[in-house]
Amino acid sequence: MSSEWQRAKVAQLQSEGALLVEDGNHGEYRPRSDEFGSRGMAFIRAADMDSGRVLFDTAEKINEVAVARIRKGIGCPGDVLLSHKGTVGKVAIAPLNAPPFVCSPQTTFWRVRDSDRIDRSYLFAYLRSQEFREQLAARKGETDMADYVSLTAQRELVVLLPDIQTQRAIGHIVAALDDRIALLRETNATLETIAEALFKSWFVDFDPVRAKAEGRDPVGIDAETAALFPGGFVETELGLVPIGWEVGRLEDLLVLQRGFDLPNANRVPGAYPIIAASGPAGTHVSPMVKGPGVVTGRSGVLGRVYFEIDDFWPLNTTLWIKDFRGATPCYAYELLKTIDLHSFNAGSAVPTLNRNHVHGLKQLVPNRACVEKYEAIAMTLHERMRANAAHSESLAEIRDALLPRLISGRIEVSKSSRVSEESPQ
Repeated sequence: MSSEWQRAKVAQLQSEGALLVEDGNHGEYRPRSDEFGSRGMAFIRAADMDSGRVLFDTAEKINEVAVARIRKGIGCPGDVLLSHKGTVGKVAIAPLNAPPFVCSPQTTFWRVRDSDRIDRSYLFAYLRSQEFREQLAARKGETDMADYVSLTAQRELVVLLPDIQTQRAIGHIVAALDDRIALLRETNATLETIAEALFKSWFVDFDPVRAKAEGRDPVGIDAETAALFPGGFVETELGLVPIGWEVGRLEDLLVLQRGFDLPNANRVPGAYPIIAASGPAGTHVSPMVKGPGVVTGRSGVLGRVYFEIDDFWPLNTTLWIKDFRGATPCYAYELLKTIDLHSFNAGSAVPTLNRNHVHGLKQLVPNRACVEKYEAIAMTLHERMRANAAHSESLAEIRDALLPRLISGRIEVSKSSRVSEESPQ
């Protein structure tokens, strides 16, 4: 029962050898710009923690020279990371197969030293609970920095500890949901990669055309699809392009239009996503554009491209495709991703993209049948991505609803990790 669970300060757990949260856990090294590279030890900032995961693949790396200077903040697999400066309250866990890493001055690792006393998966779950977040928020601002929770303050925080079997059961339940959510996101990343790779193969590298020109059967497509592609190339101002495909301008494929004003005071949460130049920015009760559609940044953030399969509201900081001419939504999405839109910045203080500057870009206009065949395949992939994203959101809602009940003991867990609701008191 929850009334029998122990509450212990981090400092107490450290003195008992169960948990390590000491000065050496606090990242302190600030690498010089010349110490970053493509190889080395991952340097984990708050930005490298997302949805409970440590983003090792995209985190910056520091070289051997920098690593040799570091004495504090060196993490290990299984550590639970907490962002404590600037961005306070992000939590992630380093998997047991994690590569070596070092915490930035923004992050601290909490390390379980006695797994018979504290389960690391449970600790990870507890640090994401509302109870812990409230403690953390109360400690912010105790120094002259408003968004900072020192190691001294962290050691004064309290951890709620059920018996170890209950901890393991709670940790198992939350970890299983986290793993399923992560798998769905990884699947979507793979599907996105497939759609991008197919576009590049057909419309950038011209693989089916090249194969036919060399007397080979195109790889990975059926005979009906292969028949849509010509069997040779012709020289143009864009270089060699498939016979019969035309050289035109971007506006022959699509027309960009400025987005719509929607002040914060007028926004009412609803079923339709709001898209800003930086990406999704909440929801609204009504859309301005019917999906599927494509959006990119017009002001502030340039170069990012977003695909929306359902109706949406593009903000005035964006450009959206008003007219798909020689393109289709999935084709246009991949095409815009290949263009360095940021290089057309026409702003001084604020980056700005003038649609007229890109409408005139020379572009290949492929055979419409090839474009539509690509659209059919890519749209199926995007529909699967949408279904996976909805499933992921549903699982996240279940997890977030379960977590406070599990942590408070309102849901009693068995050793087999099955849950049953306690009777109301």
